[in-house]
Amino acid sequence: MLLIRNIGLLQTPTGCTSRRGNEQGENKKYRNAAVLIDGETIAAITENGAVPACPADTDVMDAGGRLVTPGWVDAHTHLVFGGWRQHEIPLKLRGASYLEILQSGGGILDTVRQTRTASEEGLFERASGFLDEQLRLGVTTAEIKSGYGLDLRNELKQLRVIGRLNREHAMDVVATYLGAHAVPPEFSGRADQYVDFVCETALPEVAREDLARYCDVFCETGVFSAEQSRRILETARSLGLGLKIHADEIDALGGTELAGELGAESAEHLIATTDAGINALSKGSVTACLLPQTSLYLNKPFARARDMIENNVAVAIATDFNPGSCPSLNLQLCVNLAYLKYRMTPEEALTAVTLNAACAIGLGETLGSIEIGKQADLTIWDADGMELLCYRMGSNLAKTVVKRGQIVVE
Repeated sequence: MLLIRNIGLLQTPTGCTSRRGNEQGENKKYRNAAVLIDGETIAAITENGAVPACPADTDVMDAGGRLVTPGWVDAHTHLVFGGWRQHEIPLKLRGASYLEILQSGGGILDTVRQTRTASEEGLFERASGFLDEQLRLGVTTAEIKSGYGLDLRNELKQLRVIGRLNREHAMDVVATYLGAHAVPPEFSGRADQYVDFVCETALPEVAREDLARYCDVFCETGVFSAEQSRRILETARSLGLGLKIHADEIDALGGTELAGELGAESAEHLIATTDAGINALSKGSVTACLLPQTSLYLNKPFARARDMIENNVAVAIATDFNPGSCPSLNLQLCVNLAYLKYRMTPEEALTAVTLNAACAIGLGETLGSIEIGKQADLTIWDADGMELLCYRMGSNLAKTVVKRGQIVVE
């Protein structure tokens, strides 16, 4: 057993489902608290100086009066890829847009070329290092998308790497198939035929090998239309996969409304989402997974988080870590931006990177809050409350990380 005592403030959302509206800002706060962990599970929580009864041989950790929260969850990453894209900086400085770089054969397609030539072992070792970095930043669970193979062999290669990371790394990892991330060069000008390939060849094989929990699609100008996205997502649902969608990152094409209609688990990016899109998310109980670092890096507007919360949409926050539009895996910076640009409260932001993020990847029953019976994923912060985590920028305030009841960073 492990006893964590002398916790100045234990702050957590509660429950197993995403928090919407006013509930997003409701956190349970225990003062002068202690947590008892039995194996991988939270066994007891006390406050006001009380300590749970435990065997004499229990390991004891002193939190030093610090803040403890659930381990954070990064619900949107593209963490398995080959190469970097720093050579695009001159293009961007001359004013080239994200879509212009993609349409010229760069962007995602550049990473596709580098990922296709990378070995499976090389991708695994590199991605393991990224997950190590996330652990040191207080993140204990991540979703990882494929989408840099865009053919059957290399998409399956990415997904096998993601599955191996889940088995062998300390972090929990959820796999999402994103074969519809772009139209690959061999299908240039034939987007409908590529959609045929995704639906008739790739998705059935992904499902047969049980390599992904979700299917995602990039519904955007110059990529996939709402109708093409519908076909992919409906096929994925028929094969037993959960649904996600990249929507409204640059233009509002109806992807958010499609997410609401199909009851997708999450819609992601949502920079350009309209009132109709927000209403569709609310009606369909779709989690809005917002990516503030991408807005920062692309110099784009920030998503309408405040309007979403006020219209009863559950909001999660994630990094979007990828080599093009967000080469940062720092979820702490996302929380800074949620406060500064989304105008979210510290309590709303904590829910967004814990319980709502866990629910956005299907893990709300076991992760995302510190409650008896849930998995013992906790982060001890060098802070006295969430206000400091929202306020401080550029410093890693994660001091100790506990994953499945084991101290993995100290």
